[in-house]
Amino acid sequence: MSNPRLTPTSRADLLDELEADAYDVVVVGGGITGAGIAREAAGRGLRTALVEADDFAAGTSGRSSKLIHGGLRYLAGGEVDLVRKTVTERTAVHAMAPHLAEPCWMVVPARNRVAATKFRAGITTYERLGAVGDEDRHQFWRQEEIRANEPHLRTDAYNFAVAYREYLTDDARLVLGVLRAAAQSGATVASRLKATGLTDTNGQINGVIAECPTTGREVRLGANIVINAAGPWVDEIARMEQNPPATLLHLSKGVHVVVPRERFSINHLVICNTSDKRSIFAIPRGDVVYIGTTDTSYQGDRPMWPEINLDDVEYLLDPLVRYFDIEPLSPSDVVAAWAGVRPLIATDGKAPKELSRKDEVTVGRGRMISIAGGKLTGFRRMAEDVLKIVGEQLGKDLPGGPGTTPIPGGEPTTVDSGDQEALRLWRLYGSEAEEIRSLDSVRLVDDAPVLRGEVDWAVRVEAATTLLDVVYRRLRVAWFAPRHRWELATAIAERMAVLVGWPDERLSAELAGVHRHFDNELAFMSQAAGASRTASASKASRASGASGASR
Repeated sequence: MSNPRLTPTSRADLLDELEADAYDVVVVGGGITGAGIAREAAGRGLRTALVEADDFAAGTSGRSSKLIHGGLRYLAGGEVDLVRKTVTERTAVHAMAPHLAEPCWMVVPARNRVAATKFRAGITTYERLGAVGDEDRHQFWRQEEIRANEPHLRTDAYNFAVAYREYLTDDARLVLGVLRAAAQSGATVASRLKATGLTDTNGQINGVIAECPTTGREVRLGANIVINAAGPWVDEIARMEQNPPATLLHLSKGVHVVVPRERFSINHLVICNTSDKRSIFAIPRGDVVYIGTTDTSYQGDRPMWPEINLDDVEYLLDPLVRYFDIEPLSPSDVVAAWAGVRPLIATDGKAPKELSRKDEVTVGRGRMISIAGGKLTGFRRMAEDVLKIVGEQLGKDLPGGPGTTPIPGGEPTTVDSGDQEALRLWRLYGSEAEEIRSLDSVRLVDDAPVLRGEVDWAVRVEAATTLLDVVYRRLRVAWFAPRHRWELATAIAERMAVLVGWPDERLSAELAGVHRHFDNELAFMSQAAGASRTASASKASRASGASGASR
């Protein structure tokens, strides 16, 4: 079995270790920001621990558009520095994890040559900022190239297109890989350990109080420095500090919908404009295409599982028929969906789509470091920025960090692109794919290319403890294998029951929980059905009135 593992030998031993050790740094938050900081700190030789209230990547970091990109659209807003940093970080992530930063063409349709020229000028600046090599320079497509490369794109409306390089990732698996790299450097990492308070001496924060929901045990972690990287919950953790900083965040909801590729077939990532002049992505992945994302203020009470409304779905589907020669897509075509909450830096008077994606680091009066905002792509650079402050607080020059050293699974390897099962495993596990296959290569469900060994790996190596962990964040079948997701969930649950010894009642509860989430994600269907019934009743009423008038 490959190391390092996130799965502890014993939960009790893990909690004992966390309480007994004295740490230089304790990180609160197991999303990509916290994972990157833990990797950076441990890689510099600091005694490091990380605690996460739920599963790793359970929040925002598992619910993104799954792109490693520089944010071309931010150039229009003048955020050149942000774009310069993130566009160069694409190649850094690719060096760390080539399987989780796969080069893809992003296609920008243009109605005329003037629009295409404008796009090309912006993309040329973008490529210069990112020092893009000649082999990855953008392509200019006329109608014949469009028909060859993206045949369903409407050439009657779009005479030209510009295709430029971006990178497709699997966000939750990137988090897991970065955390395993942190563990490889000596970090102690724990999921399902919720920070409930902070300890201090003379007003200086020196530790975290955390509660384990599975054992009910309270654990106190001592630390020279506490780093608050809790994503949408940054403000909540900051309020635990004496004299905390002002509110940092404005929460924005991003929704993605999934449709079968046989219903909406595209070959590349395509940018479409919405009715309110925002850009959304249509992204093919296996047998499905997902479309996202919305950008609306979120003030609900379930940021881990934000609501998906009919308005969100219709907003994303509406532009597609203007770009593609397809039958209009309706909510009934959606087979899966997800929503996440972005922790943006609050700015008075600005709508979510206008808010900067820059990160911001603050130091409270108790010396706790809080980091908010930022983009998935820039996690490594954000971690380096935080560690500069850590060095200053510790009063010493820290050694260099891990840089772009490959994370587990990121070692160079070859894969047969014609073998779809091998390609799928590589995209999830990289150079560790053959190790997973060697565990157990039997398929969980005959018609779905998901192996029993993947469940074993998720439980034994990647600290999966619930069915939701595996279905949503380890194997991604909830969204990317929707045709078989209930069959797969059942087979995964039965395998986990054998591996961890679930009794029948626990098995039933786990399946019921996953079924509930499947239903909740498609709850907008009932809104659509209600709207349809109302429209039909109104039409019938008008028809009846017209008939009466004619009599």
